[in-house]
Amino acid sequence: MILAHGRGASSADIMTIAAEVMFPGVAYLAPQAAGSAWYPNPFTAPLEANEPYLSSALEVLSTLLARVMQTVPADRVVLLGFSQGACLTLEFAARNARKYGAVVGLSGGLIGPDGTLRDYPGDFEGTPVFLGCSDVDPHIRKDRVVEAAQVFDRMGAAVTMKLYPGMGHTVNEDEIEHVRRIVEATAS
Repeated sequence: MILAHGRGASSADIMTIAAEVMFPGVAYLAPQAAGSAWYPNPFTAPLEANEPYLSSALEVLSTLLARVMQTVPADRVVLLGFSQGACLTLEFAARNARKYGAVVGLSGGLIGPDGTLRDYPGDFEGTPVFLGCSDVDPHIRKDRVVEAAQVFDRMGAAVTMKLYPGMGHTVNEDEIEHVRRIVEATAS
C-alpha cells in the first residue's frame, strides 16, 4: 500500500491509517512531501499554478510504484491518499490507469479547476475505487468527489462513493472499515 499524506501533514501522520488497516504480508509505504505539501495551491487552482510541484509529486508516486512493481504486480498494490494526498493519488491513478489492487481517495477529488477536461486514456479493468468524504467538507466540495467517481466509473473502475452527512475534514471508522476490506481482499 502506498499512502500519500495531506497538506501540512507528514508520512508519519498518514501511517496512522496504515496502523488501522494492518494485514499480514502487506508493506505500507508513505513518501514525505517537501515542506509537508505536494503542491502549493488548492487542488482546484489552474494546473499551471501548481507546477512544477504537481509534476514532481506525480513523479514521486510514479517512481515509488515502479520500485514496488519490481516485486509486486500493480494489481496487488493499493494507492491511498487523504486530502491533498487523496487529490494527488486520484490524479496519479487517472493519468496512469491500469488494474490496481485498489485506489482510495479519502476527502479528495481530481486536480484542476472546474471544467477541466477529464479525457484520461486507459482502463482500470475493474479496479476497486473507494471515495469517501464529508458532504460539507470545508476543503473538498462534494461535486468534486462525485466528478471523480464518474470519471473512474467511465474508465472501468468498480467505484464505491460515500458522502458522510455533516462530517468534518477527517477520516471516520466506516471509511477505515472499507479500507480494511480492500486491503484484505488485495492481500488474499
